[in-house]
Amino acid sequence: MNTTNNGLATNNMVSNMMRWQLSATAVVAVIALLLSGMHAFISVLAGGLSVLVGAYTASRILARNEGNQEPSSVLINLLKAEAVKIVVIATLLFVTFKVYAQLVPFALIAGLAAAAIFSGAALAKTDQSI
Repeated sequence: MNTTNNGLATNNMVSNMMRWQLSATAVVAVIALLLSGMHAFISVLAGGLSVLVGAYTASRILARNEGNQEPSSVLINLLKAEAVKIVVIATLLFVTFKVYAQLVPFALIAGLAAAAIFSGAALAKTDQSI
């Protein structure tokens, strides 16, 4: 597979993963809205969207260096992307805790969990179809 096709496959995988994450976050947010109200809904969105923004940022870092296929370079780029993803998520969560006084912690964690769990499920499903 050449680099161009590999890049397209990676882009498709990332967009598929992000669709799954967004869908899972939306479902959990609607459930939270129905069960606990608007503050829980917003808290779920804050948790899920933090993971989405972190994953998107990490995917951009990986896409920058797609042409270099040396194992050490690939590993370094994966570690950089993962570190940036964690920093982005932690920063967004910190800002959420500081800015949103009516935060519902359990709902925030539910949003984080939904987005994180479904990113793994989407990658596993995408990996089987490639």
